[in-house]
Amino acid sequence: MSITTKHGTTSAEPAAATPPRRSPRRGGVRRTRFGYLAVFLGPWTLGFLVLTAGPLLASVYLSLTDFNLLGNPTFIGAENYVQMFTADPRFFTSLGVTAMYVVVSVPLQLLLALGLALLLNQGVRGLSYYRALYYLPSLIGGSVAIGILWRTVFGYQGSVNQVLRLLGFEDLPNWVNNPTWSIWTLIALNVWTFGSPMIIFLAGLRQIPAELYEQAQIDGAGAVARFLKITLPMLTPLIFFNVILQTINAFQAFTPAHVISNGTGGPADSTMFYTLYLYIEGFTRYNMGYASALGCILLALIGILTLLNFLFSRYWVFYND
Repeated sequence: MSITTKHGTTSAEPAAATPPRRSPRRGGVRRTRFGYLAVFLGPWTLGFLVLTAGPLLASVYLSLTDFNLLGNPTFIGAENYVQMFTADPRFFTSLGVTAMYVVVSVPLQLLLALGLALLLNQGVRGLSYYRALYYLPSLIGGSVAIGILWRTVFGYQGSVNQVLRLLGFEDLPNWVNNPTWSIWTLIALNVWTFGSPMIIFLAGLRQIPAELYEQAQIDGAGAVARFLKITLPMLTPLIFFNVILQTINAFQAFTPAHVISNGTGGPADSTMFYTLYLYIEGFTRYNMGYASALGCILLALIGILTLLNFLFSRYWVFYND
């Protein structure tokens, strides 16, 4: 069909208008996204419900019962908790031993970890080998084999006493069987597993801009001033994170105390960690209801520490933004 215009006649026809493409319905998009979320989060959700939430709720229920693993649980209310805080001196002994272990070993471990991280951050050759070497104790420190080795090393004829005898010391104790010194052998073992916080500190140190140190050095700041004014403030979130993480790990320590004391918490309850006392009540005395109450107290403490870590991290992000 020809079209006449003021410029002449043309036979071109106007192009037909292309209908707009219809966008997919929002409901379909939402269903698709929900399907993806279900696929990826489904395994985690199932594992959380079966392996974490389920046992946790079961422990809370069992803590309110009298249960000996052989018969059916008998509901007794809060009697286990009342007994725990009013008529169980061993409960407070385990709290005291665990508190001493945490308060002494965690700061020493983190100081050693931070010191070695600062040393390795100075451009040491073979850094990857040192990191692997120092991280190894964190992987094997809580194993049964290391517990047996530690009991041998600190025994009466162990390597520690042999070295001390060569240095002229006499009348040396059997460290692991002495009520005064046994807890210190476990503290030394926890300090030895400094590799994990050291790696975290080292990663944080490598993220601090070198320009800050150069400017401070130009302004006349010494090494101590640079550490106090730059390094520590920049590492504050990692320090707090390591404190919380290692504190939780220390409260959960079980294997070294069980191996060194042969599962008794001795001598004289000097190595009666809280987790070991929980184990004795539940699987030696078959008092699972009371052991569940002990476990709930420990879980509440770990939950509080985790919440503190979360709140601090949120505050730090908000404050620095």
